[in-house]
Amino acid sequence: MRQTRVVVVGSANMDLVATAEALPRPGETRLGTDFVTVPGGKGANQAIAAARAGAACVFLGAIGSDAFGVTLRARITAAGVDTSQLRTTYGASGVALVMVNAEGENAILVTPGANTSLTDLTETELATVRDADVLVAQLEIPVETVTEAAVAAQAAGTRVVLNAAPAVPLPPELLAAVDVLVVNENEAQAYTGRGREDPHALLDLVPRAVLTLGAEGAWYGDRDGTAVHVPAVKVDTVDSTAAGDAFTGAFAVAWGEGRDLVDAVRWASAAGAACVRRLGASVSLPHRVEIDQLYVPAS
Repeated sequence: MRQTRVVVVGSANMDLVATAEALPRPGETRLGTDFVTVPGGKGANQAIAAARAGAACVFLGAIGSDAFGVTLRARITAAGVDTSQLRTTYGASGVALVMVNAEGENAILVTPGANTSLTDLTETELATVRDADVLVAQLEIPVETVTEAAVAAQAAGTRVVLNAAPAVPLPPELLAAVDVLVVNENEAQAYTGRGREDPHALLDLVPRAVLTLGAEGAWYGDRDGTAVHVPAVKVDTVDSTAAGDAFTGAFAVAWGEGRDLVDAVRWASAAGAACVRRLGASVSLPHRVEIDQLYVPAS
């Protein structure tokens, strides 16, 4: 079987992750229990997730000229991602301050840094998008750039998966180019005003949608009438920070390899479950063998 070609356009951040028994309230200082520095950002995470899930993955994004940028490039490359087109811009890289409590819940503050410089794509980058099987994008970079990539992908027959996070206004031309929208409950609420109470409302925006529900699994629906709830795989949660990124990256790979979309959601759910068992973002993203171990096919 030919290796699926996935292109991810998105953000790269250095994640500064601290753990504590409970998250501090405003104005409160708490002693933490651990600290790690790991590559993150939705774009980099989803690129690593796709590569570890078995894709030939190219990452299009921007890092800074600081020490964090050097480390980001080295670690993303070491994870098996093609970073030959990853830009370096003068100044600071994106940074995420992540706090995680004993239950695996987190609070995250992101300063985008170099990610804001990705205001358009070169012809070489657009050619890479057109040559892919699946384009994956998120919204931690300018939405105009995401739109440019998605429109180019659609014109070339490349499938477009948009993880519409964080929630920002979506241009009509972007929505028109999206094949599958992936959102969580908060994002669904922001886009439709209905959230999990009526996930079908997402289909007013796009032809196919996935609503991730954390420990309750995921919902998939399309305009052909399919509506399926996929239960979550039960595991002990350590850190949920990159679970959505693991899901999205694995989903793109599964779809690109020819699985039907409901089965792709099942396999992606296994990837999300495998991810939450470890602390950190990119370091917790599972390899294909780990996903297969947790994958539960339809009975």
